[in-house]
Amino acid sequence: MSIDAESLQAELAEDRPPHAGPWSQLGAAIVAGAIGIGGLVGSVALGLGQLTHPGPGLWPFVVSVVVTVLAVALALVGRHGTDTEKFSRASVLTAIAVLSLIVFAALLPTIGFEIPSLLLTFVWLRFLGKESWVSSVVITVVTVAAFYVLFVLLLQIPLPRLI
Repeated sequence: MSIDAESLQAELAEDRPPHAGPWSQLGAAIVAGAIGIGGLVGSVALGLGQLTHPGPGLWPFVVSVVVTVLAVALALVGRHGTDTEKFSRASVLTAIAVLSLIVFAALLPTIGFEIPSLLLTFVWLRFLGKESWVSSVVITVVTVAAFYVLFVLLLQIPLPRLI
């Protein structure tokens, strides 16, 4: 029994959410552009330095330039694409993931590396990844311990810590 390409494509199309349309592409381009421009402003405020002596804002500046250029490209070309999907439960999960990263970044300087890392890893594994409770706890503890050993003990990176 052979499956032709047309029937396979039709079967795959049944599993996809409906197309969101060109306004969604434009909205995504505007959001990405705003993030890119915000990154550019923040990077310059950190200081770019020079190529021979880069400042703390140089690499965030480079990444922000790429994000901004891609946002402009999406605004110009992406409106004709048909690969966007309407918001669904998966969109909410993505928003939760982004929100958890924002909470992580806010907690890191105030209470240290350990607790926010444990919380972030556990939330992503258990609630976003649907792992079992036992698996989530074990992987979370091992992962954060490994990062602690690597970054704090071996590389001696001055992360904010509890101890």
